[in-house]
Amino acid sequence: MKQNITLAIDRKLLKEARALAAQRGTSVSGLLAAELQKLVQNDEEYKQAKAKALALLASPPFRLGGKGIGNREVLHDRQNLR
Repeated sequence: MKQNITLAIDRKLLKEARALAAQRGTSVSGLLAAELQKLVQNDEEYKQAKAKALALLASPPFRLGGKGIGNREVLHDRQNLR
């Protein structure tokens, strides 16, 4: 089901949008609907790719968990400097 919306834009922009829509054989409404659809689809694809990448990073070959530093003094102990 389609629903109408109200959009407030500059007159010059509207004039240019009408010309662009006419060149593409559609209406300004159709032009905007197609662009909004692309934006929503791209956002969904990004979310899916991000979730897949994070899942890969969490898997064993790429696990970023680490084990912690432990005792800082032991880590930085330099026998030769004492």
